[in-house]
Amino acid sequence: MKEFKNFIQGEFVATEKQFENRSPVDYSLIGMVHEAGREQVNAAVQAAKQALQGPWGQLTQAQRITLLNKVAERINERFEEFLTAECLDTGKPRHLAAHIDIPRGAANFKAFSETLANHPTESFRLDTPDTLGALNLGQRTPKGVIAVIAPWNLPLLLMTWKVGPALACGNTVVVKPSEETPATTTLLGEVMNECGVPAGVFNVVHGFGPDSAGAFLTEHPQVDAITFTGETRTGEIIMKAAACGLRNISLECGGKNPSLIFADADIEKAVEGTMRSAFVNCGQVCLGTERVYVQRPLFEKFLARMKEEVAKLKLGRPEDPQANFGPLVSLEHRDKVAHYYQLAQKEGAKVEIGGGIPDMGDPELNRGAWIEPTIWTGLPETARVIKEEIFGPCCHIAPFDTEEEVIALANATNYGLAAAIWTENTSRALRVAQRIEAGLVWVNSWFLRDLRTAFGGAKQSGIGREGGVHGLEFYTELKNICIKL
Repeated sequence: MKEFKNFIQGEFVATEKQFENRSPVDYSLIGMVHEAGREQVNAAVQAAKQALQGPWGQLTQAQRITLLNKVAERINERFEEFLTAECLDTGKPRHLAAHIDIPRGAANFKAFSETLANHPTESFRLDTPDTLGALNLGQRTPKGVIAVIAPWNLPLLLMTWKVGPALACGNTVVVKPSEETPATTTLLGEVMNECGVPAGVFNVVHGFGPDSAGAFLTEHPQVDAITFTGETRTGEIIMKAAACGLRNISLECGGKNPSLIFADADIEKAVEGTMRSAFVNCGQVCLGTERVYVQRPLFEKFLARMKEEVAKLKLGRPEDPQANFGPLVSLEHRDKVAHYYQLAQKEGAKVEIGGGIPDMGDPELNRGAWIEPTIWTGLPETARVIKEEIFGPCCHIAPFDTEEEVIALANATNYGLAAAIWTENTSRALRVAQRIEAGLVWVNSWFLRDLRTAFGGAKQSGIGREGGVHGLEFYTELKNICIKL
């Protein structure tokens, strides 16, 4: 029986109130999670506040980089432990987590510490009436205590995506991982101690949202900024909490991302990319595609190829080397996705493939959060499954005729996180990309990420940008120093 304790001031802290952490694969009990109350959250914030004035605050940028590089190296040294923990929590195939989640989670510490350290600030000479002048120097200082609210779909990767740049800029953090996936964040506490990161710099509190660790953390007056990845409704609640005290926020929220496939696209590239964008990680990716628009001359052929590829997906346990498709993260989330599957049929969808809960042929696996990868056609654009984020392994494929038409369809959503365009016409690609209302647009690719570039969404998909030097705007305060000569 595993225990997942809070990590505060460099120590693991138990609480009387606990909740179960169960496997999405077969609903077996992984362990018990110690839920942080207001007392533990306050202790974590105080520890983070004090650490800013302690040894951490006295380190040079070079010393911080050395420490964070050591953290990245230690994650890789304990690769199998992190991999096992991540797969237990999420149920995803081991080869997927081994290729993406763990190595990229570790790399976030190196990439951001080195990028942010080498970015200059501004300076201006100002003429003055006495002709001697003045010099203005920009200086960046840490924001302070950063609350990190991390999601369950890529637990380690998306948590270190925030913790890496926060620590690289000299801040301290209090992390609230999802209640569904506590393991790798807890394990990172051990790594921080092993690498000599000062106590209080990295803290972890476990729990839920309302009336639990999430609310206690985001409402805490000594939290200086909040970074969150998750659904839009929760982002709105956090934004309201942050308004008290005018704390800064960075929100990466929901999406209903489109893929636009023109008749001149390389169909095999488009099929391969759309398969990944719709079904990788069981569709539980904020950047994933749920709306696919295919120009009419290519529509039937593209649909047929997609169905062929979906039929090849193999559901199975994480350790099954043949499996490339895992369960959803929880039975609760499976119920939500299954509800949309039923709703799609009520709204008139033609189920091209999938559409239900599979019989896994094993009584133990049938207790897990499994669901079929699904393709629909035939729905009107007013259907709820076209308008609302599902966050499951499903997509609706519809034909279009003209460029103007598909741009209008792509933008007819409250969200604006990402989009993919498939065409061999470079002029069209750029022309259409400029008109798509989204923070990220891929052309003839998907999820091709350069960590130096801006990441974030438009409309109800979020506020702010992180990634590369753009994170400086959130994780630091820019101060101007004016020196009279």
